[in-house]
Amino acid sequence: MDLPKLNFNDVNLKVKVVNGIMQVFDQVRKKYIKITPEEWVRQHIICFLHKTKNYPLGLISVEKMVKYNNLQTRADIVLYDRNGSPNIIVECKAPNIKITQSTFNQIARYNFKLRVNFLIVTNGMTHYCCKMNYDDNSVDFLDDFPFFS
Repeated sequence: MDLPKLNFNDVNLKVKVVNGIMQVFDQVRKKYIKITPEEWVRQHIICFLHKTKNYPLGLISVEKMVKYNNLQTRADIVLYDRNGSPNIIVECKAPNIKITQSTFNQIARYNFKLRVNFLIVTNGMTHYCCKMNYDDNSVDFLDDFPFFS
């Protein structure tokens, strides 16, 4: 598998091959995971948010179960604040998947339950970050991801 170069700075992932299967080390789950195009993106943004934006690995959840209208769904990544409240949801797509309105609809369904401050959508090449404004039910698109504070 040719792994694409993604649009993240300062990311250095541990990769190995086991029985012909490429795997990447997940710092959050503390184990090697089979590399799929979406997993490649997920591991890049986890590393980027940890190293560049100072998010502690202990406040990051991967494939977080979220109930929505009796459905069990999984948010790709949820980042928590110091109080343990959900603060950011990240939705990852494979690099060849275009980010569309349905991607934003998907992350909005997760947020219906979690009510976070920020939503991030990425395919590793293009990234969108929105700040939620619950007072007037709007979103503001940001030029960069927020730092952990």
